[in-house]
Amino acid sequence: MNNMNRNTARKLLAVFAHPDDETFICGGTLAKYAAEGADITLVSATRGEMGRRMGNPPYLNRETIAAAREHELREACDCLGIRELIFLDIRDKTVEFTDEESLTARIEDLIRDINPDAVLTFHERLGGHPDHCAIGKATKAAFSRAGRKDGLYYISFGDMMAVPERFGYTRSDIVKINVSEHLEAKLAAFRAHRCQSEIDEWVWLPDAEALARFGMHEYFIKTELAAPLVNDDDLFQSEDSGAVFAFES
Repeated sequence: MNNMNRNTARKLLAVFAHPDDETFICGGTLAKYAAEGADITLVSATRGEMGRRMGNPPYLNRETIAAAREHELREACDCLGIRELIFLDIRDKTVEFTDEESLTARIEDLIRDINPDAVLTFHERLGGHPDHCAIGKATKAAFSRAGRKDGLYYISFGDMMAVPERFGYTRSDIVKINVSEHLEAKLAAFRAHRCQSEIDEWVWLPDAEALARFGMHEYFIKTELAAPLVNDDDLFQSEDSGAVFAFES
């Protein structure tokens, strides 16, 4: 993408905890927006070096897993169309113990520098893993400190937000993204995360069978203080959000 298009493209910043968060949770959405010309930056707090999956059969150890997972994440980014990858170099399973002020300041600097139109992160209570919740809490604080209000979304797992009332939300709080045309890219990214996905036999079935395991939609929760949604099927909340802004030339 040339500099002119990069400056005019919609920008999406995803701030997650581990390699594979981007793919396993919202890979279809990232692939969709990348295909539409969005400029996507992914932040991974850790390199996932404390992950329990070491390949199937195991071929990694604590000394080699970090480099392997970084390499796999870079391959997954290529599959999804993510332009830039940034590591915060925090040790896996210690994000919750990282100095909160320092972590928030680092993310605030990224938000101010990138000036994204939308930011994705974990819900600070529904994240499901201490690292997830901690990075989500810091990102929410950083977003507010950067003077931003609209455009921050929490990711969710699977179709849990198809019925948001179970979690204290309403349908007006949820953005539902149709990812049906981008599942091939999502599957390729799953397979790029080889050491984490080899144990899941379905990922390695013939393509048609593996693709059938994916849902057609991914769900996102708008933050509590954000304005009402303009569109409930798009993370870019503008009246003309269906337009394609910029493609690589």
